[in-house]
Amino acid sequence: MLTIFILISTTVLVVTADICPCESQDLCQPIQQERDFEVFVFDVGRKAWRSYNWSIVTTVAAFGKYDSELMCYAHSKGARVVLKGDVFVPYIVDPGNRTAWITEKVNLAKTQFLDGINIDIEHAVEAGSPEYHALTALVKESTEAFHREIPGSQVSFDVAWSPSCIDKRCYDYVTIAESCDLLFVMSYDEQSQILGDCIAMANAPVSQTLKGYYQYLDLKIDPKKLVMGVPWYGYDYLCLNLSQDGVCSIEKVPFRGAPCSDAAGKQKTYSWIMKQINSSMTGRLWDQRQQAPYFNYEDQKGQIHQVWYDDPDSICLKASLVKTKGLRGIGMWNGNLLNYIDEGARQQTTMMWNALVHC
Repeated sequence: MLTIFILISTTVLVVTADICPCESQDLCQPIQQERDFEVFVFDVGRKAWRSYNWSIVTTVAAFGKYDSELMCYAHSKGARVVLKGDVFVPYIVDPGNRTAWITEKVNLAKTQFLDGINIDIEHAVEAGSPEYHALTALVKESTEAFHREIPGSQVSFDVAWSPSCIDKRCYDYVTIAESCDLLFVMSYDEQSQILGDCIAMANAPVSQTLKGYYQYLDLKIDPKKLVMGVPWYGYDYLCLNLSQDGVCSIEKVPFRGAPCSDAAGKQKTYSWIMKQINSSMTGRLWDQRQQAPYFNYEDQKGQIHQVWYDDPDSICLKASLVKTKGLRGIGMWNGNLLNYIDEGARQQTTMMWNALVHC
């Protein structure tokens, strides 16, 4: 059903028409089949999705411009496509604003023949505050509305790698997990708050990543509500100094109370990393303590950089927990970050997809 909203002052006019963009009307029906194992993909637009491993994909969170072709194709493969949901948390303290936001998102999902929503709110929230309760209510009310209006729909909520108030995101994780279908655990950007030495480190060290899941499970959150998120990108740090032991000192960039952060580096796609490593000073190195790959290179100005990233080896070490603890599934940020164009990168790309499910 195509619904067009026209906002005039405070009046909302609604125009509806049944227009399915797919070859078959059946492909515009919501996906209701539940998969035992989720492979949750974030897509940020363009057409990289044509090259995804659709034999394993179960849900695509569409964070780019709406693509009806993606929706039709995903549905033909039995995979859901869900909306991105973001809102300024103080705005939803008012129950009326909350209801209006939810209504808008449900109607948009219906208009675009989508299968739910991924709520991606990463704002700092103080425990027990009005925003804390409003966010909890938003997830519960969104889930109720989507399940009622779109049978079989899925509501997921993105959470930090640990429930321990990471980045001052002190949410009611237990209640939120109970209220929605899935928690997508963003096990990356784990150096967003560096409290020790200001040095380059792994984006998602294995022991730190796994510790976060044990903390969620210690809260008695159902493991079948947890989807492990892994990064398909890394960080390129300019070294202010590179010690004889290979330690890269970085610029002090504070974030939410911490004196240093990964904001001192630049996010780089896996496809860029695989090209850059060929002209590096060191080739691929492995840090045994963090269980992550890295390398050093010299830029055109003669400055030394250190790049930390994840590859199939480090991802497999984390993905093993998904099976041993019976988590709901695995996914990545984001599906567009691999090289789907160059023939020479085909094996690299295949190995990254396989690392999600075949370790």
